Amino acid sequence: MNIEPYLHRINFHKSPQVSKEVLFELQRNHLLHVPFENLDIHYDRKISLEVSNIYKKIVVDKRGGFCYELNGLFFHLLKEIGFNSKLISARVYENGTYYPEFDHLAIVVHLNNEEYLVDVGFGKFSLEPLKIEMGKQINDSFGYFQFDKYDLDYFRINELKNKELAPVYIFKTKARELSEFKERCEYNQTSEHSHFTQKKLISIVNIDGRVTLNNEQLKITHSGVEKVIQFKKRDFEKKLKEYFNIEM
Repeated sequence: MNIEPYLHRINFHKSPQVSKEVLFELQRNHLLHVPFENLDIHYDRKISLEVSNIYKKIVVDKRGGFCYELNGLFFHLLKEIGFNSKLISARVYENGTYYPEFDHLAIVVHLNNEEYLVDVGFGKFSLEPLKIEMGKQINDSFGYFQFDKYDLDYFRINELKNKELAPVYIFKTKARELSEFKERCEYNQTSEHSHFTQKKLISIVNIDGRVTLNNEQLKITHSGVEKVIQFKKRDFEKKLKEYFNIEM
């Protein structure tokens, strides 16, 4: 994989070296320049887990993707630079339960005798990597987070909301191969029970807010102020081009 165009895609122009500062800047830049999106699902384009196909989509075609693509490709970037990183399986929390194994793909980086949860593919989450340390509040630009243990086998990442822990997902630190996520990736593309098949979605963060577009709604958050614009379904592609510079 040629990492230079990838680094240019995320506006990273320094020498890519193995350091905490570089790791944090890479994640920040990735989130600020590559959107989370599920558009291929709604345009009948099969999502491939071949790294070359993901690279073309995100780097060459300047698109986004969902977790398997975004974190899958970012993992390869980190490995090329020299980071001690691995893909992990995570189970997302919703309505009192956790989804099956391989429902979410994330990354763990081992650096300077510490481990960091790295995630550029969850949509609304942390801006920077989260140091895996039990019971300590982590202050991030996008919120407050805290790790704890779930059962005997899992770590859990929580978001602190109103001084209460709200589960985000649970995970093990066992290294996984991208191919192991194929079945769940297929499910999330095709099942009527998958969130991703319900409506078109594309979202990207900026330094003081977020822009999110779905079938009939554009939501712009700026400095804590939210603006919602409703539109006709037929105008989706127009909004997509205007706010994300993407043409399907």
